[in-house]
Formats: sequence, C-alpha cells, structure tokens
Amino acid sequence: MTAQRLLSLRYRMAVAVLVGVVLIAVASLGVMRWANGRATAVSDVSALQTARINAGLLASELQKFRLLPLVLIEYPDVRSVLERESPDDIAFLNGKLELLANRTDAAVIYVLRPDGRTIAASNWRRKDSFVGHDWRFRSYFSEALRTGSAELFALGMVSSRPGLYIARRIDHDGQPLGVIVVKVEFDRLETAWARHVGPTFVTDRDGVVIITSRPEWRFRAVKQLTPEKLSSANKSLQFGRLPIHPIDLSFEGATVREQASRGEVSYRAASLPVPLAGGKLNFLQPLAPAAASATASARLAILAGVILVAGVLGIMFRVREKVLLQVMAREMLESEVTLRTAELTEVNRQLIKESREREQADRSLRAAREELAQANRLGSIGQITAGVAHEINQPVAAIRTFAENAAQFLDRDLPERARANLSLIVDLTARIGTITAELRSFARRRTPLMSAVEVSAAIDGSLLLIGDRIRSQGVILDRLGPQEGIHVLADRVGLEQVLINLLQNGLEALEGQPEPHLRIRVQLEGEQGVLLEVSDNGPGVPPDLVDQIFTPFVTGRPDGLGLGLGIARDIAREFGGELLIVRSVLGGAAFRLCLRRA
Repeated sequence: MTAQRLLSLRYRMAVAVLVGVVLIAVASLGVMRWANGRATAVSDVSALQTARINAGLLASELQKFRLLPLVLIEYPDVRSVLERESPDDIAFLNGKLELLANRTDAAVIYVLRPDGRTIAASNWRRKDSFVGHDWRFRSYFSEALRTGSAELFALGMVSSRPGLYIARRIDHDGQPLGVIVVKVEFDRLETAWARHVGPTFVTDRDGVVIITSRPEWRFRAVKQLTPEKLSSANKSLQFGRLPIHPIDLSFEGATVREQASRGEVSYRAASLPVPLAGGKLNFLQPLAPAAASATASARLAILAGVILVAGVLGIMFRVREKVLLQVMAREMLESEVTLRTAELTEVNRQLIKESREREQADRSLRAAREELAQANRLGSIGQITAGVAHEINQPVAAIRTFAENAAQFLDRDLPERARANLSLIVDLTARIGTITAELRSFARRRTPLMSAVEVSAAIDGSLLLIGDRIRSQGVILDRLGPQEGIHVLADRVGLEQVLINLLQNGLEALEGQPEPHLRIRVQLEGEQGVLLEVSDNGPGVPPDLVDQIFTPFVTGRPDGLGLGLGIARDIAREFGGELLIVRSVLGGAAFRLCLRRA
C-alpha cells in the first residue's frame, strides 16, 4: 500500500511540475507580448510629445518672419525706391534692410522690381549680394506678382543655402510696384531639433524633406516623385541641380526602419501638420530604449513567477511527504506497537524537528517574496522620468531643501516644524503647477476667443510671467483702482500679451533709474467702459515721436524695432478697444488701454 501511495505521489508531483512549466511558459509569452506593446505605447507618447514641441518651435519661427513682409509693404521708403529708384533712397533702404535682417535673424531681405530684378537687399555689402540679380524664373516671384503673396522652400542659387522665401506684392493705385521677399533659414531650429534622441524632418506636399535635423536627408524624398514634379523642380531650380533620391527608410504603419551602419534601427513615427503649404513635421522616436526598459520589467515579472511556482511546488512536495510519513508511521505502530516503541519515539522526534524546519523554510520563503516585491517596486521607480521648465528650477530646489530639513526635524522629534516645512512644499508645488499652466496657455497657438475676462486675473497672469524681472530690477509696482469682479470683453491670452508688452516697455525704460517705479491703474468709465493704465517714472517718450509712436519701425530706443506697440494696439482694436499714449502722473511714459465692460 505504501508503494502505491509513493507512485501516486510521484505521478501527482510530475503532473504538478508539468502544469507549472506550462503556466510559466504561457505567462512568459503573455508578459513579453505586454512588454512589446508597452514599449510601443511609451514610444508613441514620447514621439507625439516631441513632435508637438518641435512643431510649436517651427510655427513660432514662421509666425515671426511672416510678419516682416506684411509690415514692409507699408513702409514708405520701399515704395519710394520702387517709384523713383533714387540712388540715395536705394542706399538708405539697403542700410535699413541690413539692420532689420540683423535684428530679426532673417537670412536676406530684398526688393524686386516688376521685371524680377533686385533693386535693394540687406546683403548689399557682401560678395554674394542679390542686388542686380534677376529672379523671374523663381515661382515665388511670379506667383506673388499674380496673387499678392507666395512662399517657396528652395536652395539659394547665389548662397547655395536652403531656406523659405516669403514674398508679398507691393501695390500702388491698384498697380504692382514690385515684390518684397524675406528669406528664412532654419539652422538654429535644426540644431535644436538635433538635441533630441531621434531625427526630426519636415516634408513638403510632395514628400521632399526640406527642413531636417539630419543634413544628409535634406532634399531627399520619403516617396517616389512623379515625373511632373521632377520636371517642375528642375525647371524652377527649386532644389538646384541636386538629384532627388528616396531616403533609406521603410514605413510599416507607425513603425519606421532605417538601415544604418550599425545595423537596422527601429523607430515609432509621429506626424503633425505645420503651417507650410502641404507641410508635415515628422519625428522618429527610437524604439530600443523603451523596449529595453519594458523587457527588463518583463524578465523581472517572469522571475517572480518562476520563484512563486517553485515555492508552491515545494510546499506541495513537503505536504505530500508529510502525509506519506504519517501513514507509514501509523502502519508500523499498528504492527509493532510494543517492540518498536523506542523507534516510534525517535520517529516522532524527527517529525517534530522536520516540522520546525518546514516552518523556518516557510518564513524564509515569505521573506524572499517580500524582498522580491520590494526590488520590483524599486525597478518600477527607476523607469519614471520627469522634466521641468527653466522657470521652476528655484521652487524645485526649495522643495528639496524643505524636504531634507523636515527629515532632520523628524529625527530630532520636532514634528510641528516638520509639518510647517511640508506645508511650504505643498505651496511650492501649487505654484509650480500655476506657472506651468500659465506658460502653456500663453505659448499655445490658437484662435482668439472673445469672452468675459476678469481684469485682476489677466494682470495676475501677466505678472506671473514677468514678475521675476520686476523683482530683479528692484522696481516698485503699484496696483490701483478696482480690479476684483471687473470683467471686460477680450481674449484672455491677447489681453495678457498687451499687458506684458506695456510692462516690458516700462521695465526697459526704467533701466538705470535711481528709484524705478511702475503703476497699474484700473478705472471705470461710465457703465460700459474700463480704462487700464500702465505708467512709469522713466525718461518718457520724446515729444517728436508722440504722434508716431504706434507707427511700425518708429521707436525711441536705439536698439528697438518699433513693432511692439503697433501690434499691441492692433490686438486692442480686435477687442473693440483702443490703446493710447497719455500723460504719466509719475513723470515718465503712460499708456491707456480702453476696453468695453462685459
């Protein structure tokens, strides 16, 4: 009977081991599939976030440079040169364009006559000057002359440098006088993109790479171009005489594979439209880092499963062994109760010893499982990454200092002081959240939304962004008049932009002043009007510039462009309000923003 029980025990143990192996194999397969899916999901999120950041940088650059030709077509000196072509006027305009190009980082700004020949250019001093060159063959010239505006990304025929050409037609009495062109190069933007772990590139409507963090990909295509497109590009010399070859990339949905010198590299792609004609920004996130992290977690989970199954099988074996020994002991006791009393006592003693050993083994197993769980938690913590903007470095440093002090207070049995430090940490984290939310709202590109905006909230948001500069300059800031509960009809972000512009102008005027002073005053005008006035005690606006202060390129500072106040007034007028220069009670300059009450 004992032999039969032993065979039955061995059979059951073999079945249990087989079931455990199958469970581990199935679980391992499922965990590895989860790891692959997790790596793909993490890479997709990272790729989309980076693509949004890079697309925002590009959109910001384009928005800045597209403003230049719109302003320059109204510039009187440009029209004067096109109408009279006076040598003195041309020389003056060359100098003005050169100064404007240097201050705005534009590659070249130049003016074309209706016949396509350059009459003035910002690079007039250089050997590769555009002055005198004929650009009739460029499509941006003919299209701007025909429709009023045009844009083209192309390789420069003189400089051999790629860039975006933004062209606007200049009219007089319904007749075209010429075309103003701004060339934009994206070297700094491409350098910023190159700091990311994966490549970033922008393609035009035909799939040709025009802006990229990989210079060797420029003017190569992500798909085969049609003969018509190749013929058009060669005719207009859009890409010079460079052959347009496909990039060595294979696309499988959102997965992209590159045959590199170190072997095949896999990426997850994120694509977003950009404000270029048919343009699309692509970011390729390397899949290897996320895959390695997910695989490590999967292996740790599989190891935990193996240890757990092994522990269960060990317990089952010990339990079955105990049962068998008890049965054998009873059979021996029944047949030899008298003769084997001493031996039975020894067996009982051994059973007690083995029971204690089994209890010790159980405790050791539970401790091992707890250690494994702790290691798993620490491994998961190692996967967490975070980044903060430059503006919150000081709050983060303060949080660390308060946390370290709180630990010391706890060690010294000072819980109240530790609780005070923890309260400060809560306040600092709330401030970080407020700053990052305000920065995201202010930087995001979106359509203005007219609504009821609380004046105090707009002022608080503006001061939140430039408050550090006010404090660092030692400027005294006063806020006067009713503010809480006063609402105006405006766009929140646009109103903050106007306020920040006025405050920055005041701060620049106060540089070097012995007792710098700024004042923000809110005043109700009747039942429908609200006046918001920003004044300073600086040198004020020169009298000869008061009537022209809102005119583009008119400024009282030697290093200013003279565009900020004009833009601020335009934003105010979009709200149905007005921006005026008034007399300052502080002795400097004062600007009054007139708004409608909501």
